[in-house]
Amino acid sequence: MNRKVVITGMGVISPIGNSIEAFCAALKEGKSGVSRISAFDTAGFDVQIAGEVKNFEPGRWIDKKDYRKMARFTQFATAAAEQALLQANLISVDGEGRKHLKTDGEKTGIVLGNGIGGFEIVSESFGKLLSQGPRRMLPLSIPLMIANEAAGNISMIYGAKGPAYTQVTACSSGTDALGQALDLIRCGRCDTMISGGTESCIVPFGIGGFQMLKALSATHNSDPEKASRPFDKDRNGFVLGEGAGVLVLESEETAKKRGAVILAEFAGYGASADAYHITAPEPSGSGGGRAISAALADANLKPEDIQYYNAHGTSTEINDPTETKMIKTAFGSHAYKLKISSIKSMTGHCVAGSGGMEAIACILAIREGFFPPTINLDNPDPECDLDYVPNKVQYGTVNAAASGSLGFGGHNGVVVFKKYV
Repeated sequence: MNRKVVITGMGVISPIGNSIEAFCAALKEGKSGVSRISAFDTAGFDVQIAGEVKNFEPGRWIDKKDYRKMARFTQFATAAAEQALLQANLISVDGEGRKHLKTDGEKTGIVLGNGIGGFEIVSESFGKLLSQGPRRMLPLSIPLMIANEAAGNISMIYGAKGPAYTQVTACSSGTDALGQALDLIRCGRCDTMISGGTESCIVPFGIGGFQMLKALSATHNSDPEKASRPFDKDRNGFVLGEGAGVLVLESEETAKKRGAVILAEFAGYGASADAYHITAPEPSGSGGGRAISAALADANLKPEDIQYYNAHGTSTEINDPTETKMIKTAFGSHAYKLKISSIKSMTGHCVAGSGGMEAIACILAIREGFFPPTINLDNPDPECDLDYVPNKVQYGTVNAAASGSLGFGGHNGVVVFKKYV
């Protein structure tokens, strides 16, 4: 069995908007969501900026009795899932106010990507353990912090009784989660999947840890919106972000049977491992190139069938030229005709949340005919010599788009979406 899979719902909580409409408008505007950190006092930190989610009120999407027992990354995922399920017209509410899926719960599964879990819970509980002893720790420390709790909570709220998995492949987690969800529908185990990625680690331990890796930009504290500058010669590190992007996947048969509005076809997925280094990509780009080629083959598409490629594009010294090599390896001469961009120039690097958000960006590009810009691309790196849609949105027909994610440990994941016809 190899069923066609389609997208019927999308939801997003991000540094540039907490709805699909706001997110799309910000992409077209080239709006940065990077600012001074408000979550904690950054005195003593070299890095004082991040892509924080702003004006997030979990009660808009989640009952208070539920969100009070969730870490922030789970709140993000659940809010984005609610948006996606509403757009897909898959939620009903009974007389007692309980939510139910308008689909077979036993054939509805969840795969969410998460890289780190509830970092703020870990930080708070460790602080209380060390200063006041174990009896002052948060009683729900363990269930709140572990990465699978986003999938678990969503399954309980909506009655999704199929597989509920968590994919942990660092920055590739959200993209790999989508790929796993795709396969679960194709093989017939599920008819409907809730999938994407979520992350929230803008806490002292998170910023401090990435700062010590020398991975973050530490020179733009006074002008944070300029800090994330993928493919620019003056880039000097990524900006940590947070948020969630969640999609509803269905078999074409299931979606058509219930009269769903189909947003796009989820055409292919490819993955590979560099087997090279714990934090750096393999210098030739061969690993990522293999993942792109595998995704294209899975989608039964040729390189020239793709109009837009959403790059991982972290704004680090090593990633951007290496990713350029990956794209050239997979697309050949068509690499120079592709429109390529990194929306991390606007959102920052939302770790596992990036894969879901960037998949949504691809689907929006297909549906609305635009290429999101790479902002802050003022002085192009000669080693990054492709068309990265610098600074301003461009418009054109997008029949197929791909999105790539690269994770610490050498994880490479790529997804491909097509216009549904």
